[in-house]
Amino acid sequence: MITSTKNSKIKDIRALQALPKARRRANAFVIEGVRLAEEALEANWTPETVLFSEDLSERGLQLLERCQGIGTDVEQVAPQVMKAASDTKTPQGILMVLPVRELPIPDMINFVLIPDQVRDPGNLGTLLRSAVAAGVQIVCPQAGDVDVYSPKVVRAAMGAHFRLPLRVLTAEETRQLCHHHKLNVLLAAAGKGQVYTEIDLQVPLALVIGGEAEGPSGSLQSFATHYAHIPMPGGSESLNAAMAGTLFMFEVARQRGYQNTKR
Repeated sequence: MITSTKNSKIKDIRALQALPKARRRANAFVIEGVRLAEEALEANWTPETVLFSEDLSERGLQLLERCQGIGTDVEQVAPQVMKAASDTKTPQGILMVLPVRELPIPDMINFVLIPDQVRDPGNLGTLLRSAVAAGVQIVCPQAGDVDVYSPKVVRAAMGAHFRLPLRVLTAEETRQLCHHHKLNVLLAAAGKGQVYTEIDLQVPLALVIGGEAEGPSGSLQSFATHYAHIPMPGGSESLNAAMAGTLFMFEVARQRGYQNTKR
C-alpha cells in the first residue's frame, strides 16, 4: 500500500491532473470513478496504472480484477493518498492513468464538430458528450483552447474520449480538413444568418461552436460558408456553448432522420 503523498508515482499523477504539459509529455491522462473506469475498459482502453482505496465498492473491485487480468499495475493507497492524487473533493475509490489514443477517423466524413475558443472545461466536456450522442464523426478542438484531456473536461464528457475521434488542430489545419472532405462550414452565431432549423443540415457539414465570451475566431470566420442562429424570443443575448452546440447537433440528427451518422 502506498501511504505517502510524496511517493513518486503520486507526484506524477498529481502533475498529470494539474498540468497540460505533463499530460503531453507523458501522452497520458487521468480518469476517476467507477463509471468512467467501466467506460474505459468496455472501450478496450488498457490503463497504465490503477490506484484504489479501501472504500472502493464491490462494483469497483470487479474492475480491479479485470485490470489485473490484463497486466495493469494496480496499487492500493491510503485514503489521504487517494485524496492527494484526486482532482475531486470526494474521491470515488478508484483512479486510472490512461494513455492518449487517437481513434481512427472514418474515410468518408460528413459531420464534424469544431469547438473554437471554448475556454470553459465543463462546456467542452458537455459538447463532447453531446457529440457522441448526436453521431458526430470527429471533433476538432482548436489549438490553444482548453486542454481536451484536462480532468474537468474528462469528467463532463462522461466517456466520450473513449468513443469519439479527437484531433486538436490549428485554424489552417481545420481549413484543409474541411476543404479535403468538401464540408460546408457552418458557424453558430447569435443573430446572424438563418434560423438553425431552417437551414439544410443534411449536406456534409463542419459545425463551428464559438466560445461564450468571444464567439468563433476570425480565422474560422474567414472560410465559413454559412451562419445560423437560435431564435431567442425571451430576449436573452446568447446560450452557453454547450447548450447551443447540443441544439445544433441534434438538429443535424433530426434532419438526417436520426440515422447513425457515423456510418
